[in-house]
Amino acid sequence: MEAKAVARYVRVSPRKARVVVDQIRGKDIVRAREVLAFTTRAIAEDVEKVMNSAVANAEHNHQANPAQLYVKAAYVDEGPTLKRIRPRAKGSAARIRKRTSHITVIVSTREEA
Repeated sequence: MEAKAVARYVRVSPRKARVVVDQIRGKDIVRAREVLAFTTRAIAEDVEKVMNSAVANAEHNHQANPAQLYVKAAYVDEGPTLKRIRPRAKGSAARIRKRTSHITVIVSTREEA
């Protein structure tokens, strides 16, 4: 049983978001919430929202027990880049790239072998 949640067009660079997402991959939900609560990066709040949404999807769609769930997969894809211009010396211009991310979290129940 798997449940998935995606946050699209989050205004943070994928490189910064991957640092936080890598910390929760493979952990059970309770432990992942603890890690995100004590992470100082601002994107941790958005990652926690996506994870909580995936848990809610598992509860609602598959009647899963949240205590038995873990983060099966979590990854960050690159979204579209907003391009802006900053004036520079002698009439030239420099490009500012405002990057966006798509954050995906997949939760599943552990299969006892």
